[in-house]
Amino acid sequence: MKAVAVTPGTPNSVHLEEISKPSVSDIAGGTGVLVRVLKVGVDATDREINEALYGNAPEGDQHLVIGHECFGVVEEVGENVRRVKPGDYVTATVRRPGGSIYDLIGTNDMTSEEEYYERGINLRHGFMTEYFVDEEEYIVRVPEGLRHLHVLMEPMSCAAKAVHQAYEAQARMKVWRPQVAYVLGSGQIGLLATLVLKLRGLEVYTLARGVAPNLKSEIVTGLEATYVSTAETSMADLVTQTGRPDLIIDATGSSQLAFEAMEHLGLNGVLVWTSITGGDRSIEVPSDQINLQWVLGNKLLLGSVNANRGHFEMGIKDLALGEMMFPRVLEKILTHPVDGLDSYEEMMRLLVEDKSALKVYVNVADE
Repeated sequence: MKAVAVTPGTPNSVHLEEISKPSVSDIAGGTGVLVRVLKVGVDATDREINEALYGNAPEGDQHLVIGHECFGVVEEVGENVRRVKPGDYVTATVRRPGGSIYDLIGTNDMTSEEEYYERGINLRHGFMTEYFVDEEEYIVRVPEGLRHLHVLMEPMSCAAKAVHQAYEAQARMKVWRPQVAYVLGSGQIGLLATLVLKLRGLEVYTLARGVAPNLKSEIVTGLEATYVSTAETSMADLVTQTGRPDLIIDATGSSQLAFEAMEHLGLNGVLVWTSITGGDRSIEVPSDQINLQWVLGNKLLLGSVNANRGHFEMGIKDLALGEMMFPRVLEKILTHPVDGLDSYEEMMRLLVEDKSALKVYVNVADE
């Protein structure tokens, strides 16, 4: 069957690869789930893997099947599978366990090992193919009523985790009731984080470069948050209007903005970095000032990457509530469909060249 893959270490090597169709019998213990892939989302991670900035093939292979944002339908299940059945819509988590205690208890997104396993990213093949098989534990059912949001399940899990981890960490405060939040970046993670924070009742400001009106500002406004163009209002100027934010979620992909956010966080606040920056950029920061303010202000910096099953389930619940609160807004994120695995070159072109491509995804098969 067809798959879209790269040759790790070789820039711009994306290509079609013929691979064997998997079977539920590939998974021991009768817990295998065979999924027919319907759609796969792609993002900057896939672009950077194709640029050979990171990513490794599974042991014994020269290629890495890409794609970590999947949506499909269950085709067949092993005899001991209980959570899903044939015909169910599903997505799949991305991280797979290593050997640390965190991996063994189901929090493999928090592994303490240097080597990690991610489908479509590092040492495990991804979902950009016609079928995949995985253990029941990593398959998450998607309600039929959310099938129109298909490939948003994985990015939503990351947004849900980022916010949840901030609240989990702030249990140290005994009482923490943030009022004002900044979301830096209006890509898919930023927009979905905006939703999660609005559902928690915060006053949310979503910062992006583009001047409104535009699609991103339309989505932010549709979520009853405030869109701020940094071309018109700097982060420092915004602080003079709103006061220092209690919570900042960085989803820009810019290390400069990630560090700038440290200068503006409020007392007892949390800054969550979700961006991956694969370059080698260096900047200067007012380190003495930041050090003083952060120690005296009891501020907290969190790195949040990937998500486990629990975060996927949280995210799906928030998507469902979001559809009730803000109907038909979230689907506006899904801007650029590509038809078929054979169109992988167009898929990558959109990721690299088209600045209007908020969300690129591949229609792998019809329902």
